[in-house]
Amino acid sequence: MNRRNALRRTALLAGSAVATPTLLSLLQSCKEQKRVDWIPQFLNQEQAVFLASFVDTILPRTETPGALDVKVDIFMDLMYAKAYDQAAQEYVKTEIDKFNAACKDEYGSVFADLSEEDKTAVLKKAEAETAKFNPGVWGTAVGEQKPVAFYRQLKSMALWAYFSSEEVGKNILSYDPIPGEYLGCIPLSDVGNTWSL
Repeated sequence: MNRRNALRRTALLAGSAVATPTLLSLLQSCKEQKRVDWIPQFLNQEQAVFLASFVDTILPRTETPGALDVKVDIFMDLMYAKAYDQAAQEYVKTEIDKFNAACKDEYGSVFADLSEEDKTAVLKKAEAETAKFNPGVWGTAVGEQKPVAFYRQLKSMALWAYFSSEEVGKNILSYDPIPGEYLGCIPLSDVGNTWSL
């Protein structure tokens, strides 16, 4: 073996010895990075990760599918992209960033990076501090509606998206694609499960 080849191999070995810990730390950081496995049409990556974490926290998978299983986050992103005007879109993005900033101030991390206990604490605090939607009759709110904070709007849309999904409507709620006679006055015990429309 000539001297030039020996020096080249020594340099390669020394370089790989220095680079290996760096490469391993890069791989480890990628493994821990939270990502969504779909391309958001409206939200940026960090906002989409927030939304996925938010809906998964309020509607996790149990013996029934969770929000991520029925793609609530993807549906909400599409709603923001296609059904909201520019002012409403700006509001959504601004409020998501504010929500994450508040989590960072209080807990040191954005919502998606918090522990399950901290996420629960954040949501309990938001639940206690924000006005609720008034009960409604046939889609109309009863009484004067106080302004509803972004948290409540986000939660409401997530619940609506979840219970409107085909999977939940057909396989979790009671579902009759060809309804029979109308029975207006039956005991509640005979109704059974909540019905899907």
